[in-house]
Amino acid sequence: MKYTKTLDTADDTAALAVAVSAHLKGGDCLLLSGPVGAGKTHFARSIIQAMMARDGEVEDVPSPTFTLVQVYETSIAEVWHTDLYRLTHVDELTELGLDDAFETAITLVEWPDRLGSARPERYLDLTFSMPDIDSDVRMLDLVSVGEGWNWLDEVFNKAAKTTKPV
Repeated sequence: MKYTKTLDTADDTAALAVAVSAHLKGGDCLLLSGPVGAGKTHFARSIIQAMMARDGEVEDVPSPTFTLVQVYETSIAEVWHTDLYRLTHVDELTELGLDDAFETAITLVEWPDRLGSARPERYLDLTFSMPDIDSDVRMLDLVSVGEGWNWLDEVFNKAAKTTKPV
């Protein structure tokens, strides 16, 4: 399925992330693409904070740009937030343990183009874009790959300014 959504504000981005977070489980992977400043980290941070809040936890969620991976414990599953921008070779993925995380954790991967052929079998591919650099408006194109994403219709049909699945 493919969806396109206009996100008028950062709050709209966070609200969609919270709605998505309610359906995530171990083994789910979200690949977050787009230019610097398009909303990838904000979306991932909002998912993590929503999942932590459901467990009564509050935690600072920094960008993993320099650490490459930040891991959070939740009652649903571990959440791995990764930023692969600084990755220089696909072999480094094994050192990070990302291949194992794809199996059991909820993985949020920024700059997934660095994965090469190491993508998991099932994932959500989220591409953020900025139609006008001087505006807060973001566009999100989401494509589901593999099975188990039947809840997307519910999330996107409730959201304003969403196009129907293609």
